[in-house]
Amino acid sequence: MIEDSEIILLDDVLWQEIHTLTNGAAAPCFQCGVCTAMCPWGETREGGFDVRGILRAAQLGNMQELDTLWLCSGCLQCEASCPRGVPISEVISNLRYLLWKARDQLHALPSTLWSCYWNNNPLGQPPSARLDWAVDLDIPAFDAAQHDWLLYIGCTASYDRRAQAVARAAVKILGSAGIRFGILGLDEPCCGESVLRLGHRPFFEDMANLAKTIFKQNRVQQMIVLSPHCFDVFRHQYDGLIDSIEVTHITQFVADLTDSGRLNLTARDDLCLTYHDPCLLGRGSGEYDAPRKILQAIPGVELIPMEQERDDALCCGGGGGRMYLETLPGERFGDIRVEQARRTGASMLVTACPLCIACLEDSMKVVEGESLPVLDVIEVVYAHLEHE
Repeated sequence: MIEDSEIILLDDVLWQEIHTLTNGAAAPCFQCGVCTAMCPWGETREGGFDVRGILRAAQLGNMQELDTLWLCSGCLQCEASCPRGVPISEVISNLRYLLWKARDQLHALPSTLWSCYWNNNPLGQPPSARLDWAVDLDIPAFDAAQHDWLLYIGCTASYDRRAQAVARAAVKILGSAGIRFGILGLDEPCCGESVLRLGHRPFFEDMANLAKTIFKQNRVQQMIVLSPHCFDVFRHQYDGLIDSIEVTHITQFVADLTDSGRLNLTARDDLCLTYHDPCLLGRGSGEYDAPRKILQAIPGVELIPMEQERDDALCCGGGGGRMYLETLPGERFGDIRVEQARRTGASMLVTACPLCIACLEDSMKVVEGESLPVLDVIEVVYAHLEHE
């Protein structure tokens, strides 16, 4: 006998809304369960994260299965393994909008969106402080008549004190190579990636349209981006942007500089490094080689592979909007990742994303064992640059 609690009533109107929101992208899923098996939550959380159940709910138009949507870190591990090519992270992001409409979002999230609206950044910082990281640097405002490249700093590297060091290193490296570049300074728009990943696509589209207008007004044709999150959203979510603007990640640009001999890198003390692949640079954009090429070009550096690297790399846990949510001790992916880094015997853990740096440094502080410094590839390059 079926109990009432086991009966699920399907709502045709809700089904149509979900189908429209997700563009029917969940339909090809045949419930093999590979997505759930590959999700990193299975490593840290009892019961893991039922990705397959979420996709089934999307197929049926059932809101009862959506209460765990906020767990997704957008790492794309599920998509890399999906035999049907379902864009799972995009389905989950779009489903989150239903929770916003139902006012069923987590209590910490509205303030993040309001900060994007009022402050042009998700970090709750004043717009007037966007350029404080560069107060002692002589960086020109971007002028299309004088500069070949716009250096897009992004919100994290503008406001987060740890990530500001990456922005400063990037500026000095580009200057050393004689690159003609400028920044938008206080006029730089937020890319809106956090808003998109948290599921409020209508607001994201407003932010994207504003950003495209600013880039067009400034006649930007080539752009260097520091964060893989900004890089990914510009390339894959800004309709028509890459048709008019060449967007490159800083590691791709610096790799080209090392190949062409435009950077004078010198040996310091011998270093054994291990590299952590950011999800949106690796699985999201297919860029695995540029950061490694840079590190291997530095005299005196030995690069040691880590467990779960390249398309199998373990997520740091900071994507998908989870930087604005609390992850309980014992459930943080970064804890596992720093243990993997230690097992390589390397003396430094290197990555290429400001969110990865934040998560891995936090885990390094709380997981017992040797504390390895966590640096960005660009910081390592600057440390080995011959300074005049």
